[in-house]
Amino acid sequence: MVRKLAFLLYLMPLFIFAQLQSPSEFLGYEIGTEFSRHADVVSYFEHVAANSGMVKYFDYGKTNERRRLTYAVISSEKNLANLEQIRTDNLKNIGILSGSATPDKTIVWLSYNVHGNEASSSEAAMNTVYKLITEHSDWLKNVVVIMDPGVNPDGRDRYVNWYNQVKASPYNSSRDAIEHNEPWPGGRPNHYLFDLNRDWMWASQVETQQRLKIYNQWMPQIHVDFHEQFINNPYYFAPGAEPYHEIITDWQREFQNKIGKNNAKYFDKNGWLFFTRESFDLLYPSYGDTYPLYMGAIGMTYEQAGHGMAGLGIINDEDVELTLVDRVAHHTTTGLSTIEVASQNAASLNYEFKKFFKNDDLNYKSFVLKGNPDNIKSLTEMLDRHEIKYGYATGGSVSGFNYSENKKGAMDAKGALVVSTNQPKGKMAQVLFEPNAALSTPITYDITAWSLPYAFGLETVASTTFVPAMGANPNNTVSNTSSPIAAGYIAKWNSLQDAEFLSALLQADIKVRFSENELSFGGNNFGRGSLIITRSDNKTNPDFDKTLIEIANEMGRQLYASPTSYADSLTDFGSQYVHLIKNKKVAMLQGEGTSSLSYGALWHFFETQLKYPITSINTSDIGNIQWSDYDVLVLPDGYYKSILNEGAFKNLEEWINKGGRVIAIGNAVATFEGKEGFDLKKNGDEKAEKEKDTLGNMIPYAQRELESTKDFITGSIYKVMLDNTHPLAFGYGDTYYSLKLGSDSYKFLNEGFNVGYIKEPESVSGFSGEAANASLKNSIVFAEAKKGKGSVVYMVDDVSFRSFWQNGKLFLANAVFFIN
Repeated sequence: MVRKLAFLLYLMPLFIFAQLQSPSEFLGYEIGTEFSRHADVVSYFEHVAANSGMVKYFDYGKTNERRRLTYAVISSEKNLANLEQIRTDNLKNIGILSGSATPDKTIVWLSYNVHGNEASSSEAAMNTVYKLITEHSDWLKNVVVIMDPGVNPDGRDRYVNWYNQVKASPYNSSRDAIEHNEPWPGGRPNHYLFDLNRDWMWASQVETQQRLKIYNQWMPQIHVDFHEQFINNPYYFAPGAEPYHEIITDWQREFQNKIGKNNAKYFDKNGWLFFTRESFDLLYPSYGDTYPLYMGAIGMTYEQAGHGMAGLGIINDEDVELTLVDRVAHHTTTGLSTIEVASQNAASLNYEFKKFFKNDDLNYKSFVLKGNPDNIKSLTEMLDRHEIKYGYATGGSVSGFNYSENKKGAMDAKGALVVSTNQPKGKMAQVLFEPNAALSTPITYDITAWSLPYAFGLETVASTTFVPAMGANPNNTVSNTSSPIAAGYIAKWNSLQDAEFLSALLQADIKVRFSENELSFGGNNFGRGSLIITRSDNKTNPDFDKTLIEIANEMGRQLYASPTSYADSLTDFGSQYVHLIKNKKVAMLQGEGTSSLSYGALWHFFETQLKYPITSINTSDIGNIQWSDYDVLVLPDGYYKSILNEGAFKNLEEWINKGGRVIAIGNAVATFEGKEGFDLKKNGDEKAEKEKDTLGNMIPYAQRELESTKDFITGSIYKVMLDNTHPLAFGYGDTYYSLKLGSDSYKFLNEGFNVGYIKEPESVSGFSGEAANASLKNSIVFAEAKKGKGSVVYMVDDVSFRSFWQNGKLFLANAVFFIN
């Protein structure tokens, strides 16, 4: 009996293992022959974790649409039993935790399906975890693999549910078939239509915010982001393309090459085509490959041909059928190949990882920032998400590169925010705050400027010497008390948080005014745009003081209670320059013709930041809009000339003439170019165009791409002059730094108001081609054209782009509440 029991105990692991099913067995279809819903992917990983001692499975949050965000930790049973020690030893090795450690395990993080309609990767995630634990468990002796099988569940299910509804059975490989033509907005973005692969650094989205908490707990040595590209490119893997950011080490470059060669070995064996070192550069810090690189890892993008166009199978330009089965096989192969290389190089990965976090050789030692406390707070919240340390200077003067002057300068450092590079994540701090990233080539995949001092509108000095700072935040606690004898309360206006306060008051049925003039009450001075909340306007509200004080204290807004409406000088509460702010009814277009990313950023702005209600209207319904129901229409970046046909445009024009307001953003500005009464004309170099037509294009074929960059602006930061006496610029100084995404250039308005403009182009960061830069001379950035009783606000630069240009968001609030 004892021998029989011992034999059964010996066989028990085999019985348990036998319960583990492959993805195909579990799902009931061969992997790659159907698209699996996110819930099915989650169920399979739960099954694997329940039936294998080598897998643990965790939740790390939920999406906006309440889908689960999850990750699996995969390693040997011995390693999983010692997981916390492995994790903390890794952090000790790089100085994030105190103590010393010499880790002998390496950590590989694999991220799948950040773009929802690049849907082969989540299928590959299931295939990869199964093959890893059943065929390659020996690699797991010194490797811990973290797998996020679905970074963007909302986008994935948007795509998969649509595809499963419309696909033919069997699938149709003709490009004309509906299953290869996604409707707007497509499955690529998340709920708020953000591109999550551009959000790693800015962390504006809940998926990113929750993922970063886990990422920072682990700090992997290798991170792979699985993607898909269009159907005619076979497969891309590292090494990446130039430009590389100069912070990336030679060893990181070399190791990318090592992994690439191992991937190539398997692709060559199977007769699969691939390419490397093209298209996907390593500069912009908010990608799933660059963010890990700047955090010391080997960050890589793997791109499989397919995308949302491919479906289960499609014929490409070479008359080859590309199937989902193929795509899954390719992604599975590179994932396993990467883990293999990690296992072979665990010691060197840990050694070089530690070296990366030594930051003695960085040019700048400290970045010292002063300015609007709300913008400082927003910046520190971003730094907290990435666990980048900061402090506050106790006094003294600091000298170095002055961002406002674009040259060497100095400023008083007392109370300033100090971000030092003398910390484990100092290299990332350098990348984020440096004035200008060096470029080995202007041909890039994304924007070339993002410097946070400009994005947050802060006076900044970058110092080559270390500036001492204390960790405690200066006490900025706000504690207002009600004043029953006050004639009214005054609040400042110079940040998005002030606009959010106004939004909250309006929705609490508190009447608010704003001043076109500067104010002086009780010896206190207030700028243009300051909010005035009078007792006379709210005399029918019995809870006026109580509600106002509660909202102000909750939102950290300081109020000045004035016992009189009689000003120290000029503008009293009842002045003709003090206007009641109406609760605006805002509509915004979405759908075909609009940029889904621009619409999504604006939707996110109104719903989660300004917290002000809007009505989103599909462009297909534009002929049915009752314009009189709305006060403001927002046109996101997009192309509307075909949508706003003659009849629709005439209706819109009539509404504007009666008092309606349009806020046109980015390419939407072109909707009004050349239209009678809208005061908008494009700048153009007629002479250069004439010469080009006469001479023809004599540029050699091989030089065309590089030569074309003369006409491009790839996310460059420009200094803009502001007329801050105009309501659109209330809360700003007389200059503003704008992220310019293109070379669109419009002449100064003749009859309207040129609020933000460029006379002599001055780019302070990022790449601008010679011709594109010259074309910006004497051009508007922000303007208002009066039309009848209404107006159109032109925002040539999109201040809501990816939601990270914090200092531009107040323009949107001004446009909604103050104009006209």
